[in-house]
Amino acid sequence: MNTSSWFYKNESDFNNATKGKLTSLDVGRYYPLKGLSNNELASVASSQHLSQGFGRLTTRGNQTEYLEFLKGDKPKDKKDLFSGINTTWNRLKNGGEIGDILYEIENHFDFVNPSKHLPKLMEAYQLIQKLEDSHWRKIKEKEIKTVIEACAGLYLEASAISSSGTPNSTIKVNFEVLNRSDVPVKIALIIEPNTAKIIASDVALVRNKKFNYTSNIIIGKYDYTSPYWLKNNWSLGMYDVKNQLDIGKPRNQKTVKIQYDLLINGLPISFTKNVVRRYAERDKGEIYEPFEILPLITTKLKDKVIIFSDNVVKKVLVEVRAGANNVQGKVSLKAPTNWEVSPKEISFDIFQKNDKQTVAFFVTPPRNSAEGKLEVMATSNGKTYTKELMEINYKHIPKQSVLLNSEAKIVRLDIKKAGDYIGYIKGAGDLVPESLKQIGYKVELINPLEINAKNLLKFDAIVVGIRAYNVVKELKFKQKYLLEFVAKGGNMIVQYNTNRNVDVAAPYNLNLSRDRVTDEFAEVQILDKENSLLNFPNKINNEDFNGWVQERGLYFPNSWDAAFTSVLSMHDKGEEAKKGSLLIAKYGKGNYIYTGLSFFRELPAGVSGAYKLFANMLSVGKEVSK
Repeated sequence: MNTSSWFYKNESDFNNATKGKLTSLDVGRYYPLKGLSNNELASVASSQHLSQGFGRLTTRGNQTEYLEFLKGDKPKDKKDLFSGINTTWNRLKNGGEIGDILYEIENHFDFVNPSKHLPKLMEAYQLIQKLEDSHWRKIKEKEIKTVIEACAGLYLEASAISSSGTPNSTIKVNFEVLNRSDVPVKIALIIEPNTAKIIASDVALVRNKKFNYTSNIIIGKYDYTSPYWLKNNWSLGMYDVKNQLDIGKPRNQKTVKIQYDLLINGLPISFTKNVVRRYAERDKGEIYEPFEILPLITTKLKDKVIIFSDNVVKKVLVEVRAGANNVQGKVSLKAPTNWEVSPKEISFDIFQKNDKQTVAFFVTPPRNSAEGKLEVMATSNGKTYTKELMEINYKHIPKQSVLLNSEAKIVRLDIKKAGDYIGYIKGAGDLVPESLKQIGYKVELINPLEINAKNLLKFDAIVVGIRAYNVVKELKFKQKYLLEFVAKGGNMIVQYNTNRNVDVAAPYNLNLSRDRVTDEFAEVQILDKENSLLNFPNKINNEDFNGWVQERGLYFPNSWDAAFTSVLSMHDKGEEAKKGSLLIAKYGKGNYIYTGLSFFRELPAGVSGAYKLFANMLSVGKEVSK
């Protein structure tokens, strides 16, 4: 186990606990081919963890890491953690002959003309296919195919004219095969395995001369392209995966594939490739995307949580997307009992694939508090479609499609509020402003650069978004104006910030820590029952902490000035009580509130109690609005 004094209270405890158990390892090795050391690479990788703000300076030079021996056979050589473990081909029955071939290639590899090794590589490939050990045979066959493909300069591509298709449809595919070596390569067969359709056969590949061909492929009854662990409904912290052999795979394996049966130097070898979509954009150049199987119709509700703060009708928009040309059908909303939807259904007619049509329904909530689901159903030619398509498309990862149930949580809140005009300073990004708008607040996003003493006076309260002091550098120069706003009678709510080199510049001493409560079911104890935050304009009790998601909160302060009042106490199992989740202090005529409670998770999730408590924070010291 990788260990260090970081795990212990002090260096002395570390030394006493690990005496005689440690092996040291220098992780600062330099790699000339990369021009970087191992610890430099680790620092670069850490800095890519952008969502948590892990950017850091790189480390280079000797760096010692310690490993504590737990059990098993100790390494024979303390400087080599893997000494004593046989990693050679001799560990496999009949593997020695394969090793002799591959070690010889490795020791005399020709980087200028790697194709000269193809005859020997093909010989090793044939021997690997005869290995009795099926586990290693499968792994090594895949690896040596990759080496052979690279040494031959093979290019094998099947590119569809579109990045998606629907089950039981036909898609045009362009094939390109290229041999960039002097070794003779011949196409025996190109075949689509699912239908056994032969696409091409008996084609000799002349060095560096492309073989191009176009063919229509029948997609057949493929499953939709979506993460296998999201196919079925899941419970808290547990996915329902029917095929246990899928577990551990990064994504669905089932997709449209093409098999290339070749003869290299007269010996047979097969390669299987996924159908892809290759195209170009003028501002990006060549782009590769995976080819995906998607539903004929997908739908999407604009909001995933729809809050009704009264019994007024709301317009609900549904976006309908076509997965093929000329798609017609009807769409409807299914609501819980006592909720009304009008009209019952709406027709749609979409001419082009990937085009969208938006339709509007009107939803009337019940008069009393209630929660439920609003489900979208589309029908076409007797089939029902209930999925929403989410596309994850960033430059650094392959494009992915995720299919989820097309639905939204609907909440009828019995909520009161005072003060309507909220200024919001965004931090690392959250949906709190949109959530506050849903319950009737007028929310204006504040540009930190434009903060001054005058333009804050129009607001009833100012809310600072999560990690704002971590990521918005201008705030430290504008804090005097924010505190002046509070002193003149305003309310200021500061949501959680990490404790790494940050000062939230509270009006009184306030020390952030790493204290958190990760159990969303952790019991909450009310410390100050008479506090306005728990009584005005909404009465808050323990039931309002039911239904919270993911956690209670994070980065609570662990010490503070006596001017602050601690309102709540909570803790994870086996830990001491944490009393810094919600602190309020009077400053001048107004109120300064710091909270590590995870409102940025609870409000978008439609947690009723979180809305009531947040409304109280915005309303503190004010009369109920008429």
